[in-house]
Amino acid sequence: MHGARSLLSAAAVRGASRRMLALAQAGLLEDWTLNRDRLSAAGDFVADVVRERYPDLQPPFHARWRHFVFAGRDLWRDRVARTRWPDGASAARAAFDLAITSVLLDAGAGAQWRYQDTASGVEGAAERTGLAAARSEGLALASLRWFEQGGLSDDPHDPLRADASALERIDAGAVEGAFQSRGGNRLQGAEGRASLLNRLGAVVRSRPDLFASGDRPRPGGLFDALAREASHGEVSAARVLELVLEGLGPIWPNRPVLDGVSLGDCWLHPAFDSPHGADSPHGADGSRGADRLHDAGGPHAAERYVPLHKLSQWLTYSLLEPLEVAGFRVVDVGALTGLAEYRNGGLFVDMGVLVPRDPAAFARMHDVSDPFIVGWRSMTVALLDDIVPLVAERLGLTAEAFPLARALEGGTWAAGRVIARSMRSDGGPPFKISSDGTVF
Repeated sequence: MHGARSLLSAAAVRGASRRMLALAQAGLLEDWTLNRDRLSAAGDFVADVVRERYPDLQPPFHARWRHFVFAGRDLWRDRVARTRWPDGASAARAAFDLAITSVLLDAGAGAQWRYQDTASGVEGAAERTGLAAARSEGLALASLRWFEQGGLSDDPHDPLRADASALERIDAGAVEGAFQSRGGNRLQGAEGRASLLNRLGAVVRSRPDLFASGDRPRPGGLFDALAREASHGEVSAARVLELVLEGLGPIWPNRPVLDGVSLGDCWLHPAFDSPHGADSPHGADGSRGADRLHDAGGPHAAERYVPLHKLSQWLTYSLLEPLEVAGFRVVDVGALTGLAEYRNGGLFVDMGVLVPRDPAAFARMHDVSDPFIVGWRSMTVALLDDIVPLVAERLGLTAEAFPLARALEGGTWAAGRVIARSMRSDGGPPFKISSDGTVF
């Protein structure tokens, strides 16, 4: 299959990443060189981080649920335990609603923004943590409290849900209020977050085959769609991703379109222009970046694209746990890939595995569609596959005991954050990236 839909899978992400890394290995990428000799040292560093964070060497899957845990206290699990659910499916739909909306709200917040967890008024909730949290953890906490308060629900008697109609009504003011954005605590991108939730609501309402749930469609209806497909109580992780990509693909703004299909986090790269992906590093027209978002199509047009699907795969990892809690056995988790984001990617840059050919790249502003960024992110996926066995070996674990999903959390993402803090005062990524918050 060579059409646009062939790009909407984890297998497509992994295949493109191996192709990109092979080009780097052969010295055929214009922007990057690969220093495999440094991968061993990176493996040592990640193993040390795993030992420090998880002395039992049993990190959980890398998912949004980790960001609801503060000082060992799992706020969502506490909330579930205090709620009287009609059945397990009802709890799973609520978890799907929370995971999907919380992940979509997890764009960059700004260096100064904090969420103070001291406000009252959440009926039935335990006492607030008193914490002030920032970055992803702060955004997760704020989104959880908003969800608990019924801010995404159309039913005052059932606050723990996200209804399509409520999502479509949200505006920037509602986001700013929920996230305590004001004065010197301004949250970046409130309008963009509101718009994304509006688009989510519209898509959910337009796809009853995927999101129907009683008389009010909701993101959590995806749980029912997956339950209907389950065979002998098993759900394939790869299939979860396929439905996420199919169902949520239209919500992403400014994404490439091929043959009328919105490709999501998938970008043209000039090194893939030739049939073998190596003959023309600049592309036939010499173009780069944002002007390469659309393609005229053709029998092999899909081969020119680099699928990454970072946010969709992180969301997929986050949906696996509610499925398991509901009694399904999730299989084929290894089919999913590592996440092409700046913590994992920054690890390989900061450890010297991936080296820009032009040192000035560290100072320039890059667009997410720039070949420099697309190539970096794609190679990150392949290198994550390569580093996990090295880390497992250093920990004395088998591949089965230390799969990629655990290595990300244990793990490469955490190691990327640690080394970033040691190298840059703000702990940010190694490059300046202009993003609307729906990629990273």
